[in-house]
Amino acid sequence: MAGPIKRSVMIAGHATSVTLEPLFWQALEEAAAADALPLSALVARIDAARVTQGDPPNLASAIRVWLFERARREQ
Repeated sequence: MAGPIKRSVMIAGHATSVTLEPLFWQALEEAAAADALPLSALVARIDAARVTQGDPPNLASAIRVWLFERARREQ
């Protein structure tokens, strides 16, 4: 398994770095394509939901959890 990859993603007009393993980047890209969204728009949605939590996780963790929950819903 390859190590984590850091990418820059635009959220609300500013660049944010996110570090994820390649498997998660691929799943995120597939989810964005399935929803007909740019990757940055999907990450922005996940981020917006994340910051409403009382003790928000970091963005990478929120993305992993979102992907896991999406996979569970699709089963």
